Amino acid sequence: MSIKVITVSRQFGSGGRTIGHEVAKRLGWDFYDKELVKKIAAESGLAESYILESGEYACSTNSFLFSWAMNSAGGRSGSLPMSDQLFIIQNNIIRDLAEKGNCVIVGRCSDYALRDRDDCLHTYVHADTAFRADRIVRLYGERTDTPEKRLKEKDDKRRAYYRHYTGHNWGAAENFHICLDSGRLGIERCVDIIVDAAKMV
Repeated sequence: MSIKVITVSRQFGSGGRTIGHEVAKRLGWDFYDKELVKKIAAESGLAESYILESGEYACSTNSFLFSWAMNSAGGRSGSLPMSDQLFIIQNNIIRDLAEKGNCVIVGRCSDYALRDRDDCLHTYVHADTAFRADRIVRLYGERTDTPEKRLKEKDDKRRAYYRHYTGHNWGAAENFHICLDSGRLGIERCVDIIVDAAKMV
């Protein structure tokens, strides 16, 4: 089956969003990152800023209760914390977008949400600390915290979030079809590899 959806998971500062955007442009596909946040905001009625923030944090919900709610009719439960309800909403939106086809989706456990589809290419972008630290300073400017501390905090949050909602280890190679070191390969080469893989499958 041909590839219709590409998901991009990434370490903070690795350029995964940029790579995903360029892949979508090359293929002429829809691109969902901030656009996905807007859709979640419209569905939930909550502010985009809250959704961006909550997307980094795992709550302490009992896993049995969360699993029950995920499998219940409509996938919604008022008994769950808002962060869990938002995850369910975004999970459903990601699946709906995949049904429409021909899109690149960045982050938000999209690889897990679409794990049962065989028309998806799941990718993970990483790089060493020095490359990422340099990149976030150039893109986002100097901050009070060191860039290395910012990288660790962001990655720790993503790791905990992914683990909480998927039960899997964030960044583990077995969760993806392609893992790319953007620091070693370069942003453009990563784009080339993903585009070529999408066309070859």
